[in-house]
Amino acid sequence: MLIGVIADDFTGASDIANTLTKGLPGEGGLLTAQYMGVPAHDADADIEAGVIALKSRSIDAKEAVAQSLSALDWLLAQGCRQIVFKYCSTFDSTPDGNIGPVAEALAKRLGVKGVVVCPAFPGAGRTIYQGHLFVRDRLLSESGMEKHPLTPMTDPDIRRWLSRQTRAPVGLVTIETVGEGPQALRAALMQASERGQTLVVTDAISNADLKTLGVACADAPLITGGSGVALALPANFIRRGEARGTQNGFTGIEGAEAILAGSCSGATRRQIEVHALKHPTLAIDVNEVMSGAFESEGILSFFEDNRGRAPLVYSSGDPETVTAAQQKYGREVVAERLDALFGDMARALVAGGVRRLVVAGGETSGAVVQALGLGALRVGHEIDPGVPILTNAEGTIALALKSGNFGSEVFLAKALDAMAGR
Repeated sequence: MLIGVIADDFTGASDIANTLTKGLPGEGGLLTAQYMGVPAHDADADIEAGVIALKSRSIDAKEAVAQSLSALDWLLAQGCRQIVFKYCSTFDSTPDGNIGPVAEALAKRLGVKGVVVCPAFPGAGRTIYQGHLFVRDRLLSESGMEKHPLTPMTDPDIRRWLSRQTRAPVGLVTIETVGEGPQALRAALMQASERGQTLVVTDAISNADLKTLGVACADAPLITGGSGVALALPANFIRRGEARGTQNGFTGIEGAEAILAGSCSGATRRQIEVHALKHPTLAIDVNEVMSGAFESEGILSFFEDNRGRAPLVYSSGDPETVTAAQQKYGREVVAERLDALFGDMARALVAGGVRRLVVAGGETSGAVVQALGLGALRVGHEIDPGVPILTNAEGTIALALKSGNFGSEVFLAKALDAMAGR
């Protein structure tokens, strides 16, 4: 294994696994596997990049650090020469959150400073300019992310946000330096290291900037960021003759289908609205779930009665509705109850013959894959930017794990078609 990734949620893991599998146009990518948590056994010998999906984004920072260091130990034992810490391209965190502490802990274990921090993903509208994170033409704090129920992002200045989470001073490499090319970027990171800056926010407003970053960090033991930071990393190993440049061979999986949505993001809510115009949908009443009045048998019957029609069950609501439920029952209690419900639901669906499963929302995806216990997943074709098809080792089950804000308006039905090879 050449590249090892530690991702703080399951959809983010799929996102960067997709990037590593694709690689640069004309170059090819790496044969990539995604693991649900730290594996108990060694990776298959042919795997060139391994992505460990943790569910550590919203847990206590100390536990997130412990889980991430455990993942690092396993990846290093597989021979990984480069480690990537993957977090969301909207930098989902809080002032007391986990991104800074985990990144610092990984850097300390690897003995490095001047480590890139770059959540940019231009293909999805996430760019960094002068250390500030934008979502398309809006600052992060004005994009809707300031209303996120778990990790409200109220400050777009990533350097300032990180400074609240970390001990060492945080550096910045601006777009002007990135534009000068890999050598200038590499020199700037070395200078930051000499100044004692463990983490360095690095501007990027285009894929060309991410390619520059990839070349500059060809020999960097640790990189942190969104999936975009991995865009040019496979090419470094391919050009040196250390990797084959694998092309994807997924052909499709037929069978019963289901869609589960637990995200309350604007993009997912819109996808649900569009899907409902042509397909059966069923909403979960959070208050019924919390009061114990909810009966899951009705949900399973809904899926069974609508096989072949791309049925969707969702708990998504507008931010005000979600906030009201959290205030009434407690934020963590609501999240845990819904996660458990979706996990149980997914397990029952697969046991009942579902072979194509779309899941919207990072926390929901984490609950589902943990409940299914499918082991290592192989990465297939990209459905929409940042969302690939995942299959189990036997090639009998296909998954699409979608971050809340990812995907086109017609993503949900499109993903089911893509998993069937259409």
